[in-house]
Amino acid sequence: MENITTGHWIFAGIFMIAFVAYLIWSYRKDLNLHKTHYGGSIYVLVGIIVILFLFYIFKRLL
Repeated sequence: MENITTGHWIFAGIFMIAFVAYLIWSYRKDLNLHKTHYGGSIYVLVGIIVILFLFYIFKRLL
């Protein structure tokens, strides 16, 4: 960590801000497409979270 200068931190901060801004812009551009093709994906996400939670509970009990 002693070789990381202030310039590195400035570059990392600018890069992070630009990257997040690009992700937001891309998502907003494709929002209608996501609603059309991935409308029920929230149920899959909830199912995965429930399964992982159940694995965690059963692992603690056994």
